[in-house]
Amino acid sequence: QVQYVESGGDLVQPGGSLRLSCAVSGSIFSIYGMGWFRQAPGKQREWVGGIFSGGQAYYADSVKGRFTISASNVKNPVYLQMNSLRPEDTAVYYCNRFQRSSGAYYGLDSWGQGTQGTVSS
Repeated sequence: QVQYVESGGDLVQPGGSLRLSCAVSGSIFSIYGMGWFRQAPGKQREWVGGIFSGGQAYYADSVKGRFTISASNVKNPVYLQMNSLRPEDTAVYYCNRFQRSSGAYYGLDSWGQGTQGTVSS
């Protein structure tokens, strides 16, 4: 069973930066891609971006140019560097393997606890 532990969330001012980490444990027999998702209060969980084993990374339009996903390998650990943060980036951030279907992105495994990132002055 795959488990995810996210960390690094904090309270920062608008324009600030955060670096989130995702530690993965358990057996992963197949690798799609490792992604980051977030869920803001009162909203559905949304895909932020993901990275594949070849190092290619893709991002949601809302974070493109501000967020960067990196990994020493595609499994462990996976980082999310968030720059130029905005209040609307406030959310609980999760990592998960993901796949894309019918234009939407889905997590493949059970969700971890997530890490809270809050952007506020």
